[in-house]
Amino acid sequence: MKIDWNEYINQTLNVTMNENYGMIVDPKTENPFYEIVFKTGKLTNAFDDGLLLETERENQTVKIFIPFGSIKCVEIFDI
Repeated sequence: MKIDWNEYINQTLNVTMNENYGMIVDPKTENPFYEIVFKTGKLTNAFDDGLLLETERENQTVKIFIPFGSIKCVEIFDI
């Protein structure tokens, strides 16, 4: 089944990545730990090879391109 992502333009997506866990370092203890990798934002465009999300981080607009091969699961919010 193929999804027509254009139907969901301007809706909020929460994408769980295939790379389930990303390692980051706790700046307080300098110890590494793993966290589940999610990407969340408003779907602004859909391409043949992936999705383009837009979100706000630290008062800046950030665009996130997610290749389809990196997507494990997508939650779609009609907010």
